[in-house]
Amino acid sequence: MRKQKLMTIIAICVFAFLFLPLILIVVTSFGTAAAIQFPIKGFTLDWYVNALRLKTMMDSFKLSLLIGILATVLALIVGIPASYALARYSMKGNQWIKSFFLSPTVIPGIVVGYTLFQFIVVALGLPVFQGLLIGHFLISLPYIIRVVGSSMDQLDYSMEEAAWTLGCTRLKAFTKVVLPNVSSGIFAAFMLAFVNSFNNVPVSMFLSGPGVTMLPTNLLSYMEYNYDPTVSAISVMLMLLTIGLMYLIEKTLGLAAIA
Repeated sequence: MRKQKLMTIIAICVFAFLFLPLILIVVTSFGTAAAIQFPIKGFTLDWYVNALRLKTMMDSFKLSLLIGILATVLALIVGIPASYALARYSMKGNQWIKSFFLSPTVIPGIVVGYTLFQFIVVALGLPVFQGLLIGHFLISLPYIIRVVGSSMDQLDYSMEEAAWTLGCTRLKAFTKVVLPNVSSGIFAAFMLAFVNSFNNVPVSMFLSGPGVTMLPTNLLSYMEYNYDPTVSAISVMLMLLTIGLMYLIEKTLGLAAIA
């Protein structure tokens, strides 16, 4: 009985630690003061209007959305076949290859960002957009390999072999048998990689250029000179976007399938 009470208290403390900052952000976004403060004085929606009027914020949001989607799709195109090969075939050095693919998640983000800056911007001299796309592709790929690879490891490949015996080519068996059976893992990998790309700061900061700035970097720059509730309003809108996305997932695939 005491253990249950202790676990309940710990669970309450953990949830409070996680949700109280979010509640504070929501509350402060409606304050009338020119600076973020709690408790708030008055109630207004002006900061939401201000957030939508800031062209730099809207441009950086669109850029983050575009880069996140493109980088994640490219990571899926490369990561799904790679995960299949690593799970399906026993090759010498498999573990080394997996460690290589997962290395960007082990190395500190600022080191990855600086290294990509030296390679993509300094050495190759690529434009900012292409540099951001390559950088976010590289940090998204490990999540695809990890999540899709776990689904591939649990797949019964006798189904694929049965499809071969029934006349399917290897490509057709892969698309008709393997991919549908790991679709939940693919979708979960897409979500995880996209969120990581969208919220990434180090890589976005090092690879940004004049007039081309991702939303997290733009928010940090804005907070350096302005401490008004516009930042809270933008954060609340991003939370609503995430909730809406999760609602769509629940209605289409179901969260249980993704888990």
